[in-house]
Amino acid sequence: MYLHGTSRINQQGHLEIGGCDAVELTKQYGTPLYVYDEELIRNKCRSYVEAFKETGLQFQVAYASKAFCTMKMSQVIMEEGLSLDVVSGGELYTAIQAGFPPERIHFHGNNKSIEEIQMALDVNIGCFVVDNFYELELLNELAGDKGVIANILLRVTPGVEAHTHDYISTGQQDTKFGFDMGSGMAFEAVNHSLLLNHINLLGLHSHIGSQIFDTTGFKAAAERLSHFLIEIRDRLQYTASVLNLGGGFGIRYEEEDQPLPVKAYIHAIASAVKQLLGERSYPLPEVWIEPGRSIAGEAGTTLYTVGSVKDLPTIRKYVSVDGGMTDNLRPALYQAKYEALLANRADEPAAEVVTIAGKCCESGDLLIKDYTLPAVQPGDILAVSCTGAYGFAMANNYNRIPRPAVVFVRNGQSDIAVERETYEDIIQRDRLPSHCTTI
Repeated sequence: MYLHGTSRINQQGHLEIGGCDAVELTKQYGTPLYVYDEELIRNKCRSYVEAFKETGLQFQVAYASKAFCTMKMSQVIMEEGLSLDVVSGGELYTAIQAGFPPERIHFHGNNKSIEEIQMALDVNIGCFVVDNFYELELLNELAGDKGVIANILLRVTPGVEAHTHDYISTGQQDTKFGFDMGSGMAFEAVNHSLLLNHINLLGLHSHIGSQIFDTTGFKAAAERLSHFLIEIRDRLQYTASVLNLGGGFGIRYEEEDQPLPVKAYIHAIASAVKQLLGERSYPLPEVWIEPGRSIAGEAGTTLYTVGSVKDLPTIRKYVSVDGGMTDNLRPALYQAKYEALLANRADEPAAEVVTIAGKCCESGDLLIKDYTLPAVQPGDILAVSCTGAYGFAMANNYNRIPRPAVVFVRNGQSDIAVERETYEDIIQRDRLPSHCTTI
């Protein structure tokens, strides 16, 4: 397993993260356990800010909280000076409860409810990313009822398909997200926005996909959006102050993944925007981006305890752990791949090929297929790397399994960020209606 951030193998032969021995963490907090390397998160945030500063552009980096959203994470993002994008009332509520400045919050989503929009208006968030005509009209009406003006970006689909899984490609024409540029829908949305009394159009937004390893898609999106900005300036006399090119920057889950340095992505985007808009004397807008996975993903490690081992000679050896698709849905959802090691025997050589199975009552609950580890024994601690994005965020109670605890580690200290669920937590909203009878 590749060791990210502050992770290392200590003198006891144990995995260590943020100066904390992983084996000791499991003794203190139990398993499964999400462990976040806080120093790595902060360094990732700073790398985006520093890369943008080198470009000379005005900018805003907003952490995409759908990747991993807790009050502690919101606090770290706030302290690093980033903005925050949310996609639900729950994420917005979490951020506000953590004390995140509402003026640095952007609200995404293709079907925001009336209650969610009203909540966001009440706390005076910085910007709505409007996804469709229904939302545009609804937001204008609700803002009017409150006597305020809502800042918006219009999400447009530039027709760029990034090299990613079909389920996480969002910039192509056939998608539930945004106003299509190719059909004229996006132009109509801009024109209509400018006529609404309680809407202030800041500019445009696009997002072309996730887990992207080159700059081609970003440059293509920047080119198409720049041409569109010029078109609406010339036809509607409107000049945008913001151009948001979304996120999707890839991370290393396994050896074959080769993401670019943060600087390469940012400089490519900045160069394309400067050149294309500069050639047409267009005032350079503030450029926004929304990294999520690339900030949280590599910082997360999930620790499990090994239970049963089933050996089928000449076929497969199954090693089962005390978690699975309830704490990491990605392998079952879109065949995501991971690396792992035995945290309590991290310095031992590989000895066998095994398949890591979860404990859920599903044949498809497999975390890692055909992976080489030292000879695994019940009671070993398995560490799966790069689970920081969309692990906790997608965690569920299938089979009524409690969700794991979350701890942040830094400089040898561990702090609980989310308590482990209990069985009592799982049934706390269950009710036995009074009219039910037993037979």
